[in-house]
Amino acid sequence: MDSKQAAKVLKALSHPNRLEIYLSIAKGEQERFAVKELHAKECCVVSALIENLKIGAPTVSHHLKELVNAGLIVTERQGKFLIARAVPETWTEVNTLLLG
Repeated sequence: MDSKQAAKVLKALSHPNRLEIYLSIAKGEQERFAVKELHAKECCVVSALIENLKIGAPTVSHHLKELVNAGLIVTERQGKFLIARAVPETWTEVNTLLLG
């Protein structure tokens, strides 16, 4: 990971709401579920973020877009649900960059 990409990732995670959103999504990814159950879990995470953070859907959408642009998550629309998945390779690269 070059320094420009690393700065983009760190900037995305510097906002408290984005950090909380990312950690919620990453935690859901770490739990081992069957594919069908994982999608249900991810749907719940995205919809629960609005309620748990007490921020509106447009704001959550903005934060998700920033996380996607930084390469931390990927999103996929399935019907009316937005599925979000963490990109573990990006986090591994950031850890390697920071911790050597």
